[in-house]
Amino acid sequence: MALNYHEVMTTDLGLLTTAAGKWDSMAAELNKVETRYGDTVQKITLGNTWVGVSAGTAQSGFASTRYEYAAAQTQAKAIASLLRDAHTQFADLKKKLESARDDAIAAGMSVSEQGRVAFDWSKLTPAERSAYHHDPDGQKTISEAVTKWQKHIDDRVKAVDELDQNVKLALSAEVIDSNKDAFGKGADATFNGFNAGAKGKLDEAVKDGKLLQAATAADGKPKDDGVTVTGPDVGLTISGVKNGKEGQVKAYADLFHAKAEGSTTMGGVKLSGIDDLTVGARASASWGLTDKGVNGKAEVSAGVRTLTGGKAEYGHVGVNGRVEGFAGAEAQAGVGAGKDGLNASAKAFAGAKATAAGGGEIAGIGAGGTAEGWAGAGVEAKATFGKGDDGKWHIGGKVGVAVGVGGSVGAEFTVDPHKVGEAFDDAADAVGDFAGGVKDTVGGWFD
Repeated sequence: MALNYHEVMTTDLGLLTTAAGKWDSMAAELNKVETRYGDTVQKITLGNTWVGVSAGTAQSGFASTRYEYAAAQTQAKAIASLLRDAHTQFADLKKKLESARDDAIAAGMSVSEQGRVAFDWSKLTPAERSAYHHDPDGQKTISEAVTKWQKHIDDRVKAVDELDQNVKLALSAEVIDSNKDAFGKGADATFNGFNAGAKGKLDEAVKDGKLLQAATAADGKPKDDGVTVTGPDVGLTISGVKNGKEGQVKAYADLFHAKAEGSTTMGGVKLSGIDDLTVGARASASWGLTDKGVNGKAEVSAGVRTLTGGKAEYGHVGVNGRVEGFAGAEAQAGVGAGKDGLNASAKAFAGAKATAAGGGEIAGIGAGGTAEGWAGAGVEAKATFGKGDDGKWHIGGKVGVAVGVGGSVGAEFTVDPHKVGEAFDDAADAVGDFAGGVKDTVGGWFD
């Protein structure tokens, strides 16, 4: 929706410089976190006590995480610079609008709070008003003058609106990862992370934004991007067992949390990715006998977590992969049984770990595996057979142990009833009513 005269004249532009100051403060706080991360978490990968494949994986992963901290500072400072540049340009255009209004009034017009121009009859004597009313040429002159001054003011408002759209475009472009140090050129291993190449110059960012805008739609389908940054933040929620719902206790203290995700479609292939970084601590417990069965679970963790994942889908075929890093301590135990299956798990770990996982899916039936390298002490065991929160049926397990160094391996098979049904629908359309009957029968096995 375009800006109007009233919004331009009444908006407090000083909020832009206030926001710029907040972004500068965020950059300063991120610098503190980066330094702390390097002196504590990353430091454990730089000595001689941890060697091997897992050490190399952790070293590159932690270097990548520290790179993102530095990139986040660059991005925050650039946004602060953009906001100050925007303030300067908005203030200049607002002065031009005020000048246009004053000129219109000096020329015998009135301008309402909504920016509507009219001839100011109150400035005329009774004789002058009578002369204008009885003079066709006078009426035409007034109408032309009103039209001219209205366009003059509307053009000034339009200029502000165009700047507003450009600022929005520039801010959107400035948070898109330029990957200037990726692909072997540096420590950047996150292709959708913070923008270490952010420029902080409005005109240049607008040009970049227009280029991205032209490139983000493939096959007529727009790209969907989202970036959120929060912290420091704390919270506590407690709920008892009631109305068929399980009781829960959740507490968290996040020093910093950043998440970026997006998707696009290219040549019929849907691509999606996510980056997530959390520094903090959390604890939770849940218990109860509900309509889903009986369950109990408790977990606690503190440290740094990173996750980078991607997925590609074409029709009923998809592949996915992810890498994760964790440094800190965690413990968890849980068991559950109900109509949607069985699950049991337990783990305790202190140290650092790196995870690589991948899998594929055809017609709603998927398989995947995970492998982790551990540096520290811990043990883990997990078994799952049942329906998850994502609506899929999961069958899998995981075991791991480390004393100094070690790791874990896991495997999982999934069945997505919805996608299985869709695949059978497509097959039924291709081979006729007989296949449709088979589809209904087989699809019902997963309901």
